[in-house]
Amino acid sequence: MEELFGDGIFNSDGEIWKQQRKTSSFEFASRNLRNFSTIVFRDHALILSGILHQASICGKEIDMQELFLRMTLDSICKVGFGVEIGTLSHELPDNRFAKACEDATSTITYRFINPLWRLEKFFNVGSEALLVQSIQVIDEFTYSLIHERKAELQGAKSTDNNGNNVKHDIMSRFIELSENADTSLTDKSLRDVIINFVSWLLRAHDIMSRFIEYLSSSSENPDNSLTDKSLRDVIINFVIAGRDTTASTLSWFIYMITINPNVAERIYKELITFEENQANEVTVYDPEEPKSFTERLAIFASLLNYDSLGRLSYLHATITETLRLYPAIPQDPKEVLEDDVLPDGTKVRAGEQVVYSSYAMGRMVYNWGPYAKSFNPDRWFNKEGLCQSASPFKFTAFQVSVLSTMNPIHASWPKNMLREGLNVFTDEDDTCYLMQILQFSFESGPSR
Repeated sequence: MEELFGDGIFNSDGEIWKQQRKTSSFEFASRNLRNFSTIVFRDHALILSGILHQASICGKEIDMQELFLRMTLDSICKVGFGVEIGTLSHELPDNRFAKACEDATSTITYRFINPLWRLEKFFNVGSEALLVQSIQVIDEFTYSLIHERKAELQGAKSTDNNGNNVKHDIMSRFIELSENADTSLTDKSLRDVIINFVSWLLRAHDIMSRFIEYLSSSSENPDNSLTDKSLRDVIINFVIAGRDTTASTLSWFIYMITINPNVAERIYKELITFEENQANEVTVYDPEEPKSFTERLAIFASLLNYDSLGRLSYLHATITETLRLYPAIPQDPKEVLEDDVLPDGTKVRAGEQVVYSSYAMGRMVYNWGPYAKSFNPDRWFNKEGLCQSASPFKFTAFQVSVLSTMNPIHASWPKNMLREGLNVFTDEDDTCYLMQILQFSFESGPSR
C-alpha cells in the first residue's frame, strides 16, 4: 500500500505515526476546523439534495452510492486541500483525480487476492500498470496544490525591506491603503470588504494549510523538516479514508431505512420537531413550486451546526446501529512485532497476522443478545431514554479492539478513531438533508 498511502497515518508506525497522531488529534480538536467542516459538508449536502429533488421531479433513476462517493470526495478535498473539484453536480462530470483515486484503491485491494501482483508490478502490466498511472495523476494534483499553498502561506508571513511584517489580510491592506491615500474608510466599508472576501479567508482552515502552519512552528520540528512528500502522504490518507468510509456508511444507512420504513418515519419526525423548535418560522414546501424547496432547504441548513447535531439522538442511534451491522472497516489485520500471548492463552509469533472482524462481532449474540442480527436503533437508549455508547471493545466499528491493549502488536486503533469520528459527524449532517426535506419512497433494483 506504500505507493498510495506512503508514510501517512494509516500506513506508518513508530515515531512517524506518533507525530502524525499527535498533530491530527490537535487539529481535529480545533473548533475552527469543526466549524469549517460543518460549512463544507453542509454546502455539498445542499448540492446533493438539489440533485435528488430534480431527479424526483423528473422520475429519474439514480445511483445513491455513486452520488455519495462524489459528495464525500468533493467535501473531503475541500476540507483537506481547500479546493473544489466539482464532481458532484447535475451533469456528474468525470474528474481525473477522482478516477485516479478510484483506480488506485481498487488495485491496492485487488493485491490481497492476486498472488501474481508482484510479477505484474515488475513487468508493469495489467492492474499494476494502471496503478502507476493513477499514482502519477494523484501526485501531480497533490503536489501542485502543496506548492501553491506553501507559497500563499509564505507570502502571508513575508517582510518588507526594513524587516517589518507585511500584513496580507484584506482588512489590514485596505486600512493601510486608506491611510496612505489620506482618504476616509468607514467601518461599514470595511465590513463590506470582509464579507465579500469571506470565502477566501476560509481557505486557511483546510487540513493541508493547518498542517503546514502547525508543523512549521512546532518545537518538535525545529529544522522545519516537513517535506512535500510527507504533506502529500498526510492529505492523501485523509482523503482516501474519509471518502470511502463515509460514502459506504451513508449507502448502508439508506438501505436500512428502505427496509425499515418505521425507522425512517421516526427520523423524519425528529427532524421536523428539531426544525420547529429551532426556526422562527417554518416555510411550507409546495411540491408544485421548486423555489419553495430551495427556500426551506436553505432555512433548515442554517439551523445545523456541530453542536445542534447533538440534539438529534435518534438519528445518531440509527447511524450507530448501521455501523454496528455494517462497519466501514469490516475486518482489521494486525501484525505481531514480538512473540506474545493473547488474553485467552493463544500464542502469537513475531511476523504473524492477527485478524479480527468488526462485521462478525456486531452480530454476536454473546455481545448483543438474542436479536443481535436485528436492526434496532432503540438498543442504544438507556432506561432514562438517553442515547448511550457501548464499550469500544464491544462496539468495534471505530477499530478499538482488544488487540490495541497489547504493546507488541501493531496498535492502530487511534488512526481509525480519527477517521470514523469525523465520519459519524458528516453522516449525521448529510442525512439531515436527505430525511428532513425528502420523504423517500424506495424500490429495490434488480438483483446483480
